[in-house]
Amino acid sequence: MFPTTYLRRKIRSLFLTDVSPSSSIARLDTSFDIKKTLLRIQKHKWNVYDLQYLFDFFIACFVLSIVDASAFIKLVAIIFFSLLLLFPITSQFFFPFIPIGTWLILFFSCRFIPANWRPSISVRILPSLETILYGGNLSKMLAANTYPALDIVAWIPYGLIHYGAPFVVSGILFLFAPPRSLPVYARSFGYMNVAAVITQLLFPTSPPWYENIYGLAPATYDVKGSPGGLARVDQILGLDLYSSSFEASPLVFGAFPSLHSGHAVLHALFISNVFPKLTPYVTFWVMWVWWATMYLTHHYFIDLIGGALLSISVFYICSRNYLPSVQMDKASRWSYDYIEMGLLPTTKARLTKEFSNNDEEWAIGTSSSVASGNASPTDSPASEWEIETLADNDEFRRPLVNPGVNGNGNVTSNNSVMSSSSRYNEKI
Repeated sequence: MFPTTYLRRKIRSLFLTDVSPSSSIARLDTSFDIKKTLLRIQKHKWNVYDLQYLFDFFIACFVLSIVDASAFIKLVAIIFFSLLLLFPITSQFFFPFIPIGTWLILFFSCRFIPANWRPSISVRILPSLETILYGGNLSKMLAANTYPALDIVAWIPYGLIHYGAPFVVSGILFLFAPPRSLPVYARSFGYMNVAAVITQLLFPTSPPWYENIYGLAPATYDVKGSPGGLARVDQILGLDLYSSSFEASPLVFGAFPSLHSGHAVLHALFISNVFPKLTPYVTFWVMWVWWATMYLTHHYFIDLIGGALLSISVFYICSRNYLPSVQMDKASRWSYDYIEMGLLPTTKARLTKEFSNNDEEWAIGTSSSVASGNASPTDSPASEWEIETLADNDEFRRPLVNPGVNGNGNVTSNNSVMSSSSRYNEKI
């Protein structure tokens, strides 16, 4: 009994010491009332950003049309996922999960796409570009000399940590990042993967292990996948962890862009955004993953660059428009009593400096707003401050802004500041 009580107190002191009693911004919905979700859908004002769900629906219909499964199984899957979206307690997590689910079902259904629907496989373009851009085949050079110790060092990031990293990053963002950061990460991660898989389907390319086995001979979709250097790891461990699974890969010719690189870079960007001091460590992590992918003959260096550019582009769009700004004096998500949406640190600093020069440029909500924990702009039109997509919780329709008090000590709002800040409303 004592260890449990002690642990609970330590966790509470770690995350809840500086929580504002009036703040409800980090509150989770624990309701099972489906009517609440239906009412939320009924009141939602549809806009162009909701087209993302139409895109996800189109991919889901495509997958259902090609997957070799009984109609009953497909119906059960549809009903199960629909219930997850209808219960408020689960919908707050599974609405942002939709892009990730879209990626997963698209990836694993690639095996069912007929070969005559697919474009021809490019075998020569990646090694040729590698030689032109970098003066040689970096993957072949790194994999020329292999050692059991290096096999294990490469296996750790590529074959172990890679698959658990999204869960670890999600937990870190949920606990320490501003509220609404996790949904932004989920959508970023999901749509980055969807874009990569679509690119791999439209532009199929062979990885380095194919060149090692077949040379530059034309490839067909009958070729099975290969674990590459991970086969040596199976031999060291005396297990069949990767040989069978890679041979049965649903997307054999998906070298470009590298999702191992995309995942590592995206995770590094989100972690360094919350913890800037960890930037050198996450940069080392990215370099470790890059080396491992080439040493194990799964990607050319140009694949890694492609995955990195894709994740950087996704993160830039999200951080510029949707990602809440981190307040370095906050210990956890429960410490936030307001958030600023979509401001990059440089932009935030510039705007803060501009507005702080004039005391009248900053204001806070009414005293009733403070009492409820919502310092909201009371004079701005409601349409400017509504949550933009169906995935967002209607309880937080009023974004919170940096508060200030006027000379009379009253809570007010300033339209000039609101008009500048409204451009950065959350749109995802």
